[in-house]
Amino acid sequence: MSSIAFDNSALTRIADFARTLTRLHAASRRRLVDDDQIDREFNTVCSSVWGYAMDDLSDDMFSGEDHEFLDTLDEARARIFAAEQGYDLVDDTGILTDWWGYCWMILAEKRGLLTPENKARARLEWEEKYLSSPNVIGVIVSR
Repeated sequence: MSSIAFDNSALTRIADFARTLTRLHAASRRRLVDDDQIDREFNTVCSSVWGYAMDDLSDDMFSGEDHEFLDTLDEARARIFAAEQGYDLVDDTGILTDWWGYCWMILAEKRGLLTPENKARARLEWEEKYLSSPNVIGVIVSR
């Protein structure tokens, strides 16, 4: 059996960017934490690491094979995949809670999807989705 070794000092340690998010997840085990607050902090982590957030992409930008790969990931395979791409998904207590979302972003980077054009397309799709709802009269987007 072969073992995979990575130079941890050469990996981008996502946990270093996710301290506030990790604290929010820990707090959510003791008290109610607003899901929007967690989502905003997750997007802040992604923006800090990649310059893009999950909202800057849409599912249809990924191939069927990519979706299948993401859907079959478990924690062990996620750690290996991330490390192969130069990222560490572990903090002092184990794998980061949002490891799957980080793998989504890592795969997007690997596929070259993190572009201003894709960001604009995803934002337009997002706005159109909300504007098609009968109770929405406008969408406010912070830039």
